[in-house]
Amino acid sequence: MKRKGTVFVGLSGGVDSAVSAALLKRAGYEVVGVFMRTWHPEFLECNEEEERRDAIRVAAALDIPFLTFDFEKVYKREVADYMIREYRAGRTPNPDVMCNKEVKFGAFLKEALRRGADYIATGHYANLTPSPSPFKKMERGGIAKQGEVRLLKGTDPAKDQSYFLWTLTQKQLAKVMFPVGHLPKGEVRKLAKKFNLPVAEKKDSQGICFLGEVDLKKFLKYYIREKKGKVINEKGETIGRHDGVFFHTLGARHGFTITKKTPRDKPYYVVGKDAKKNILIVSEKNGPARPAGGDISLFQSVYKMKSANWIADKPNPNKKYSAQIRYHGEKLPCQVSGDRVTFQKPLLAAPGQSLVIYDGEVCLGGGVII
Repeated sequence: MKRKGTVFVGLSGGVDSAVSAALLKRAGYEVVGVFMRTWHPEFLECNEEEERRDAIRVAAALDIPFLTFDFEKVYKREVADYMIREYRAGRTPNPDVMCNKEVKFGAFLKEALRRGADYIATGHYANLTPSPSPFKKMERGGIAKQGEVRLLKGTDPAKDQSYFLWTLTQKQLAKVMFPVGHLPKGEVRKLAKKFNLPVAEKKDSQGICFLGEVDLKKFLKYYIREKKGKVINEKGETIGRHDGVFFHTLGARHGFTITKKTPRDKPYYVVGKDAKKNILIVSEKNGPARPAGGDISLFQSVYKMKSANWIADKPNPNKKYSAQIRYHGEKLPCQVSGDRVTFQKPLLAAPGQSLVIYDGEVCLGGGVII
């Protein structure tokens, strides 16, 4: 039997990565389970050891080797510090994107290859495919033997995670596998039971990559001091107060205080932030509006990106695509020309958010809104 290769699977302690490892072993690969240690602040409840124990139990059930990689420093520097720095600057970062870029498909991939792996695999819900002929057809689950690799949405739309993977490159994807990307979540659960995996009934993790469910405002207050400021409406009138623009995201309708109220008032939404002046701009309309004063452009049809990455093909400026500005967000019709993305209708997007471009099911890549 021809050797298929060695795959280091990132075992998080959850069901998706566990089933990924089981499927790869069944397919004839040499599988090694790897748990990634990362940074956790002292004030935050940490369940890392519990997750590691679950990962060890999965490895034991599958009878595969188990390793632990320590990525505490790289996670602190590239994910946590980045997130804090961006919020302090008044932007809205996506730590999960940076976690995938710097930890899972950065440090993990590099260390796995150094230790003799041919590929790495994760439990992400995404798919890979080569370009059309003359490139070889890739086996289901995703190894690129030669040619250009394309990143596709996960088959289960409720679990698709391609939005978080827009920074990946051809070099990385040639060494990556997503074994459960073609499966609906329900089928993954069934397979976990079929393989008698100890995490078959375990709930899905939520929240920030590796940190879990975090009250973001409380988290940030350990690193960013509160700074009282004004809340103004579209007319430039002061109608309330807040404790720092850093703690508020566009579209939110909680966390600030409205002092000038009437019985007819509707909920107010954050539609703009002036980080330099520490002013929060709100509106009763969660739609296009332009407040008086300030240098904040709110609802726009054209947004610019920085740090753009195109996985395979660069967008054609004459072609129509769809864009996503938040996880599970609406797919919005657009055109892309260089670092400019033009939408059919004005929309509200925050600097720092990931703007990801799709051509049908194919994730072309994306960039960070500026």
